[in-house]
Amino acid sequence: QVQFVESGGGLVQPGGSLRLSCAISGTAFSATIMGWYRQAPGKQREMVATVTSGGTTNYANSVQGRFTISANNAKRTVDLQMDSLKPEDTAIYYCNIRRVVTPTMSAWGQGIQVTVSS
Repeated sequence: QVQFVESGGGLVQPGGSLRLSCAISGTAFSATIMGWYRQAPGKQREMVATVTSGGTTNYANSVQGRFTISANNAKRTVDLQMDSLKPEDTAIYYCNIRRVVTPTMSAWGQGIQVTVSS
């Protein structure tokens, strides 16, 4: 069973920074795509950033240049460094890991609140 421990959320002023961390256990990191997604009130969940087990990253246009995703295979963590935060970044952020080769799988963390407000 995949388990997640998400940390680092909270309240920050516009222009500030936060670092989210997700520790994943119960599955191997090989051949996976790990990522952070977010869901704001009244909106659908959207991809924020992903990183493959090989290190390839992908970002939503809205966070490109402000957010950085990284994975540490030894520590089994996926971090999201968020800089120059804007009020529209306010959402619940979810960690995800999925494997698209057999045996396929996908699992979600419980979510962590990020609020950007003055």
